[in-house]
Amino acid sequence: MSKEIRVLVADDHPLMRSGIAAEINAEPDMSVIASAEDGEEALELFRVHRPDVSLIDLRMPKMNGLELLSAIRADFPLARLVVLTTSAGDVHAVRAFRMGAAGYLLKHMLRGDLITTIREVHEGRRRIPDEIAQLLAQHAMDNQMTPREIDVLSKVALGKSNKMIGAELSISEHTVKAHLKMILSKLGASDRTHAVTIATQRGFLDF
Repeated sequence: MSKEIRVLVADDHPLMRSGIAAEINAEPDMSVIASAEDGEEALELFRVHRPDVSLIDLRMPKMNGLELLSAIRADFPLARLVVLTTSAGDVHAVRAFRMGAAGYLLKHMLRGDLITTIREVHEGRRRIPDEIAQLLAQHAMDNQMTPREIDVLSKVALGKSNKMIGAELSISEHTVKAHLKMILSKLGASDRTHAVTIATQRGFLDF
């Protein structure tokens, strides 16, 4: 018999954790050896159990999924990590893969893809859903937003005026308008509300 694949599940929703565990434990050659409800607990459990594959939710309290990815990879560069998320944003995916994720699972696709993803990642392969791969290809040549533009748009998302944004960022109102013009162009947005919607969907404003 082949060696059992030992899996860590990190997700702050109990029903999600139990559902994932039930599906994994139903497989004859894999089992969930630890589960965590927040990022800090997941890091501790990873250090104790050294799982073969870890499933990590992007949105968790205390330490989010990207922070957890970074923390694990810093001490365990060969760790095999799979991101779980409800968001199909390409920015989320790029960040996750840059931080060492080997797989990216959308939660609505878990029933069909979970076991296959665990097996492929365990074998050292990368697993990217077609939906995410298409988004990455679609935006591969886009001009990326700068940190300052993200700062400006995050304040727009809070309903702040250009004057207020300028005061908080210590820049002129004219500069705020220039940033917004560039933001609309980069995102292909028709107005500031549309820009916030697109940026949120793609993951620019999430973390």
